[in-house]
Amino acid sequence: MKILIIEDEPLVAKDLENQVRKIQPDAELIGPLVSVQMSRKWFKENPLPDLILSDIQLSDGISFEIFESLHITCPIIFTTAYDEYAIRAFKLNSVDYLLKPVDSKELESALKKYKSMGVESTLSDQLKSMISTWGKDSSKRYKERFLSLQRNTLVPVTTAEIAFFHKEELIFIHTMGNEKFIGEHPTLDEIENLLDPDKFFRVNRQFIIHIQSVARIKSTHKGINVQLKAPFNNELEISREKAVAFKKWLG
Repeated sequence: MKILIIEDEPLVAKDLENQVRKIQPDAELIGPLVSVQMSRKWFKENPLPDLILSDIQLSDGISFEIFESLHITCPIIFTTAYDEYAIRAFKLNSVDYLLKPVDSKELESALKKYKSMGVESTLSDQLKSMISTWGKDSSKRYKERFLSLQRNTLVPVTTAEIAFFHKEELIFIHTMGNEKFIGEHPTLDEIENLLDPDKFFRVNRQFIIHIQSVARIKSTHKGINVQLKAPFNNELEISREKAVAFKKWLG
């Protein structure tokens, strides 16, 4: 059985691979493909796999865009960080979904469901309709959870918990509860595109902050300084060019 993985988060992709190998040792794993563009190119140049494991939110769009533009005639199991109420429509005969972080028992159940379906399943009219509806509203959807690493353990961190992202040698996620995690995204630019701009602001090259983490601001000759709430008490410098936009965002 050939299984294609479409996933832009390296830690998640690796975890999926490991889980599938335990459940289905004879499976041939392909990928991961990390973007809509890469996936479209792959499908045009390669025969279809037996099964697709696909994230919804990719770095350059949503994976529905792949399946909307191409004729895919194999079952798909979606993985997503969205809450269950937003994805109940995925419970179709030809597709299943798994909430991140992916539970091994749920993955095993989904693979058993695939085997019981046979290999000739296609996307139903219901799924095509859902894809069309979701795609039209995709610009309003932002990432709600980030999988991160802490002491060799994958931990889902919701955006409501995050105080700020900090770029050092790696990208670190700091929570309101003063926990520190390693993020899997390589750049702040990529993270910025996934966040709700009403809640997060890119203050400089090193920091993206949550609006609830701001304690006070003060003017300087270079722009403004932002002081974060305890327990952090960081003072972040914002240039004059960004100061006006920041004040508008804050209030």
